[in-house]
Amino acid sequence: MDTKPEDLVPELKQHRRIVLGHEPTPIEKLTRLGQNLGIELWIKRDDCNGLAFGGNKVRQLEYYLGPGVDANADTVLITGALQSNFVRLTAAAAAKLGWQAHVQLEERVPSDDQLYRKSGNIFLNNLLGAEISYFPEGEDEAGADKALDKRAKELEGEGRRPYVIHLGLGSLPYGGLGYIRAAAETYAQVMASGKKPDYVVIPSGSGLTHAGFLVGARAIGWDVPIIGICVRRDQKSQTDRIRKRSSELAQMISRPNLIIDQDIIISDKTLAPGYGKMNSQVKEAIEKTAQQEAILLDPVYTARTMAGLIDQVRTGEIPRGAKVLFIHTGGNPALFAYQNAIEGFS
Repeated sequence: MDTKPEDLVPELKQHRRIVLGHEPTPIEKLTRLGQNLGIELWIKRDDCNGLAFGGNKVRQLEYYLGPGVDANADTVLITGALQSNFVRLTAAAAAKLGWQAHVQLEERVPSDDQLYRKSGNIFLNNLLGAEISYFPEGEDEAGADKALDKRAKELEGEGRRPYVIHLGLGSLPYGGLGYIRAAAETYAQVMASGKKPDYVVIPSGSGLTHAGFLVGARAIGWDVPIIGICVRRDQKSQTDRIRKRSSELAQMISRPNLIIDQDIIISDKTLAPGYGKMNSQVKEAIEKTAQQEAILLDPVYTARTMAGLIDQVRTGEIPRGAKVLFIHTGGNPALFAYQNAIEGFS
C-alpha cells in the first residue's frame, strides 16, 4: 500500500510511536456469512497484526509505550479485567522491549470457573513473565489507577523505572491515536480496492478504538457511518464516553470540533446481561462466524459486536444488500477461558 496513514493524517507525526505489530492488516470478504445475512460483508483483520495473538491493543500500545521508551522506562504497569486482551498484549510488548510488566487484574465478571480464572489470557500473562496482582472492584477506574500508582511508587523504591498506562477518563487517550492510524489505513485500502463500505461496525468498550476510528475517518473526510456496539456500558453512558474521547483525540491532532453528535452511533441491544457474560445472540455469532467463515470471535468483544451487526441487519437499521465492514479487534485467547460458558449456554 503506497499511501501511509501519516500521508492522510500528517498530525500523527507529532506523537511518538514505536512499531509493535504488522500493518496494514488485511481486509477480506466473508462471502458465506454475508450471503446468509443478505449483505456484502467484509472484515478488517486486526487479529492478524502479530504480537502474541494480536488484536486492537497492539495499535494502541504503539502510542502508549512510545513516551515510555523516551523516558527510559524498564517496567510497565496496566490494569484490566481478568481476561483482558490489553493486559496480555502489554505483557507481550514488555517482553519484546526487555521490560518487566506488572499487570493488575480486576474482578469485573463474577465467576468461579477455573478455566476463566486460569486459562486464556491469564495463562499467557504468566507465560510472558508478567507480575500479576488483583483488584477487587470491576467498575472503579479511578481506584484501579490509584492502586497502579501505589505499586509504581513501590517499584521506584526498588530502583525500577516504572511507566504507568492509565486508561481512566482522567488521562489522555494516547491509544486512540492507533485507531486514527487504522482508519486512515483502512480508507487507503478500500479506495485502492474500489469497495468502499456503506457502514463500519466496531466494538465500543473503553472507547479508544471506536473514538479513534471515528476521528480518523472524519479527519480525512470519510463520512461512512461508524456503528459502535456496546460491550461494557449502556448506550447513554457509552455515547457520553465516545463524545469525550472523540473530542480529546480530535484536539490531539489539532482538529477541534471535528465530531458532531450525529457521528456517534451506538447500539447496546446485544449487551445484556452485561460485560463478559454470554447471551444467545453472542453464542449464535460465535458459531455462525466459525462454521461459515472459519473466523474465531471472542465472547467479550468481537462476538458481541458481530451479534450487534446481525441485529442491525435483522431490524433493518443496516439495510439488506448494504456493504458492511466489520472491524475484528482480536481477543481470541479468551475463547479458551469461556469454553464452559459457551458450551453450557443454551
